[in-house]
Amino acid sequence: MYEYTWYQWLMFFFLYCFFGWIFESSYVSLKTRRFVNRGFLRLPMLPLYGTGAVMMLWVSLPVKDNLFMVYISGVAAATLLEYVTGWGMERLFKMKYWDYSSQKFNLKGYICLSSSIAWGFLTILLTEVIHRPIERYVLGLPVIINIIVVSVTSILFAADAAQSVKAALDLAKVLDAMTNMRAELDEIQVQMALLKAETSQRILEAREDAAQRLDMMKSDAVSHAAALKEDTAERLSTMVETTVEKVGVLVEGTAQRVGTLVEGTADKVARTAERLSEFTEDAASRVTSTLSQRSAPHEDGHEPADHSQAARERRDRLAVLTQRLAALSEKRRSLSNPMGYYRKSLLKGNPSASSSRFAEALRELREIAEKKK
Repeated sequence: MYEYTWYQWLMFFFLYCFFGWIFESSYVSLKTRRFVNRGFLRLPMLPLYGTGAVMMLWVSLPVKDNLFMVYISGVAAATLLEYVTGWGMERLFKMKYWDYSSQKFNLKGYICLSSSIAWGFLTILLTEVIHRPIERYVLGLPVIINIIVVSVTSILFAADAAQSVKAALDLAKVLDAMTNMRAELDEIQVQMALLKAETSQRILEAREDAAQRLDMMKSDAVSHAAALKEDTAERLSTMVETTVEKVGVLVEGTAQRVGTLVEGTADKVARTAERLSEFTEDAASRVTSTLSQRSAPHEDGHEPADHSQAARERRDRLAVLTQRLAALSEKRRSLSNPMGYYRKSLLKGNPSASSSRFAEALRELREIAEKKK
């Protein structure tokens, strides 16, 4: 391909992957004040830099004598590479591993004008300054050494890339599952809140209805007792008058017996009235106790067991939602807790990675990764 063999191109690719890792890791480590193994791979390599450098060299070789065309070719090639790579990684891994959304004149956060301009100048710097000594070094290596180094590095690179891709795909599935479960958890909590509110309202209404019925029954009991007393008094008065009339007709010899009979009758009537009053008060007390027991909630805060079918259905539904809530919470914890080396490295090595859809799940996983150092 142009002036270089296949293994020389691979050597350039790996070298620029390594130099890119040094640049990115140093910059991010200084910015965060702690060492960050920057990048998608766990090897000290950033494939985007290696691919970008090889592409810049490849497209600029035909016009290497014209700096303006070198600049234009570098801008076009690097910008296209950055956009396609960013778009593809987000579609595949559900995350943006870099985001230019805060920059002016950006396109969906994958590329921006300032970055594209910088790529053009970097292409000139690469072709005119950086690449010349590296080229001399690579071309000066014996062929066998070059092939051995490239072969070993390719095997390690391929194995690391396979593990990193697998970890990134698993991470994408976890983010998706955690986000869906979070939405379901929120929905369950809303349903539980509505059921509890409805149950409380029904209990309040039942208490008010029971209190009204109790007041009515008390009023009826009092009215009946008063009427019964009046009727008893009237009968007693009539009986006394009748007795007096009979006493007047009877002979004086029976007056004492009649008097005794009247007094005994009066005592019986009084006792009857007194028993009737006690019976009425006792009946009212029992009605009050029964209604209070029926209207009051159980100690656990739920409605009594003899309430309507709707109340039982609400309690059953609340129990089912509670069990589902506990199961989802446990499953969500089981998804987030297994923090393997590659997943933890992906999260910690890409602190600027973002996801609008899975932002909450990503933040939660990052917190777990930071705790498990």
